[in-house]
Amino acid sequence: MTDTPEISETLVARPFARGLLSALTSILGAALFATFVGLGALAHDAGFSMGWTIASTALVWAAPAQIVLISSLHAGASVFEAAVAVTLSAIRLLPMVVALLPMMRMPKTTLRDLALPAHFTAVTFWVESFRLLAEVPREQRITFANGLGLGFVMLSMVATGVGFVLAGQLPSLFAAGVLSLTPLVFLLSTLDNGKSFVDRMGLGLGLVLFPLISTYVHTGFDILVSGLVAGTITYGIHRWRVRR
Repeated sequence: MTDTPEISETLVARPFARGLLSALTSILGAALFATFVGLGALAHDAGFSMGWTIASTALVWAAPAQIVLISSLHAGASVFEAAVAVTLSAIRLLPMVVALLPMMRMPKTTLRDLALPAHFTAVTFWVESFRLLAEVPREQRITFANGLGLGFVMLSMVATGVGFVLAGQLPSLFAAGVLSLTPLVFLLSTLDNGKSFVDRMGLGLGLVLFPLISTYVHTGFDILVSGLVAGTITYGIHRWRVRR
C-alpha cells in the first residue's frame, strides 16, 4: 500500500517544521538575533537603506561578511572590490561545508539538493547541525537542515530590521557589544561540546596563542595563524600520546 500525496507531503514537512522550530528556540538563535540588531544599527549609521540591509542578511547570511561588505562600501570601495573582500572572508566557511554536507548525503543525493544547506552553512548553523542532525534519520536531514537554516535567516532578517529602526536610539557601545555576543556564545558552545582531550587542548592553546600572535607578530591573519599553529601542535601531541 502506497502513501497518498497528502501523507507524503506531511512526512516531508514534519522534519522541515522540526528544523524551523529548533532554530526559533535555540539559545544560539537568541544570540544571533542580538548580533543582527547591532548589524542593522551599523548599516543605518553607514547610510544604507533598510531594504538593502535586510536583503544583504538574506543573501550574504554571515555577520562578519556583512560587516566587511558594509564597511568596504561605506569607505568608498567599488562593488567589485567589496565582492572580492566578502568572498575572501567567506572562505573560512568552506571547511565547515566540507565537514557538514557528508552528514546529509545519501547515494541518490544531488548537488542541487545540497545547495540550500551549503548556503545556510555559517557558524551558528554548523554548530547546531552537528548537535542535532545525529538525532534525525538520514533521509530527513536535508529537509531538517533547510528548516533550521531558514529559521536562522528569518530571525536574522527580523533582527536586522529591528536594529535598523532602533539605530537612532541605541547607544553606539550597545550596538558594538551585541556584535560580540555571537562569537562569545560560539566559544562557550565549543567548550561545552568539546569532550575529548584533543578538543579542549586545541581550544585552550588557541586562546593562549591568539593574544601573543596578535600582539607580537602582526601577521594580518592572526586568528588563522593562531588556529593553524594550535591545531598543528595539538595534533602532534595527540599522535604522540596514541603511539605511547
